[in-house]
Amino acid sequence: MTNNPKVVSFDWLKSQKLDNVRKLLKDQLLRRFLEMKGNIYPDLIQVFYTNLKFEGNNLVSHVKGVDMEITHDVWTAVAGLKYVVLRINKGNLGVVEDFNKVQYYKSCLKNQNAKVRICSVGGLKLDERVFALILTWILTPMGSNHFVLTEEDLVYIYCIMKKIKINWIHIIKENMQKTMRLSDYHYPYAVLISKFLLYFEVNLDDETCTALVVGSDDVASSYSIGVLTRRQVGRREGGRGAREVASY
Repeated sequence: MTNNPKVVSFDWLKSQKLDNVRKLLKDQLLRRFLEMKGNIYPDLIQVFYTNLKFEGNNLVSHVKGVDMEITHDVWTAVAGLKYVVLRINKGNLGVVEDFNKVQYYKSCLKNQNAKVRICSVGGLKLDERVFALILTWILTPMGSNHFVLTEEDLVYIYCIMKKIKINWIHIIKENMQKTMRLSDYHYPYAVLISKFLLYFEVNLDDETCTALVVGSDDVASSYSIGVLTRRQVGRREGGRGAREVASY
């Protein structure tokens, strides 16, 4: 089963005056990846994961007689992602110098005097909360709990806020490996993999297909960052008539 994919609408971010979020995501070269939508082929996605191997820096799979080697050039052509210097994973979080999980999490809270039991999305300042939800729903989706942040999640938010470029290709590949180790997992990155199928000209005739689209205003779809619930990000702070902003 595939994860229920989500889309970020950069036009919606602009309409909500989330200009800093929009700019920082563009700085990370994530716009094309986060806005990807189109047809999803769940049966072929399962085949892709069943045959998926990791050879050097590349993903390799085989679908309907087609060998697929996902090289750097393919990542760039399909998703606009590029290899950059900083690789972050559980084994090398120390590359972000002097990072303290609890201290940084508290600095992201609206109430920085709050007692911290778990690092949850609730209570975060607006920009950090949007980044957290984008991470847990789109960039590093795994499992069903999208509202508790790991140390890795917090490091990613820190890097985004500090304009430290991250190797998202490495992170996505690593997350694929993690989810494949679980006994009961949903296949992540359904749209991305469907785009890989198109890139390698896999025959998609007569295949089960689900369309991932957004509404004409890029906000009206249940897949959009602008829809699932307007309570999860909360209200924009400051000024009279504070308005709700949407999130996942």
